[in-house]
Amino acid sequence: QWERAVELLRPRGRRGGQPDAIWFDAATSACEKGQQWERALELLAQMEKRGVQPDVISYNAAISACAKGQQWKRALELLIQMERRGVQPNTISYSAAISACEKGQQWERALELLAQMERRGVQGVEPNEAT
Repeated sequence: QWERAVELLRPRGRRGGQPDAIWFDAATSACEKGQQWERALELLAQMEKRGVQPDVISYNAAISACAKGQQWKRALELLIQMERRGVQPNTISYSAAISACEKGQQWERALELLAQMERRGVQGVEPNEAT
């Protein structure tokens, strides 16, 4: 499934112009579900090259892909990157990053992220049952 979603982004594979954030988000999400974390990161980089601004959905899918691929460092890098680029992390962002830390046996970092969620009080960012 993820291969088909990515294929749709290629100019010959998609009719009607250049892919937008929705198409990239769908393809990145498909990569996450297909456990293709490297491809998800490539898509995130490709968005910027094509002048498409990654949004919270884009980052969440990429962070989740890293979590599934046991790439906790990359997940944390994405969390930092999204904030630096003005994209506000939400509960899904933090939950995915915490999950990545848990899978990487980085429980101290997971606890730091949980504390950060509470400290920042970012709109829509409240710990839930998953975190």
